[in-house]
Amino acid sequence: MKVRLSKLAHARSGDKGDAANCGVIAYREEWYPVLRDVLTAERVREHFAGICHGPVDRYELPNLWALNFVLHNTLGGGGTVSLKLDAQGKTIASAMLMMEIDVPDGLLPTEA
Repeated sequence: MKVRLSKLAHARSGDKGDAANCGVIAYREEWYPVLRDVLTAERVREHFAGICHGPVDRYELPNLWALNFVLHNTLGGGGTVSLKLDAQGKTIASAMLMMEIDVPDGLLPTEA
C-alpha cells in the first residue's frame, strides 16, 4: 500500500552551508524499520531531483527511531549568498513528508 511519509513520521530541516539537513523521525518504534528500508540516500536524491545537485548522505539513529539526511549542493550557496526563496532549507522537511512510500498492508491502524 502506498502512503505519504507524513503518515509514519515527522521531520525537521535546516541549512548547513550549501547543504540541507533533514531529520525524519518515526511516530512509532515499529515503523522505524520500514523507514530505514525505504528511505535510502538514492531514493531521497531522486525525490529531490532538480533541487539537490550533489550527493545525499544518510545517517541512522535507531535509538531515536530516526534517519538524518544531508543533501549536498542544494541551497544555492547557503543562506547568506543564495538567491533561492528557501535559502535555509526550512521547507525541505515538508517536501520530504510528501514522498509516497510503499508500506506493508496492516502496518497502519485503520481509520474510522
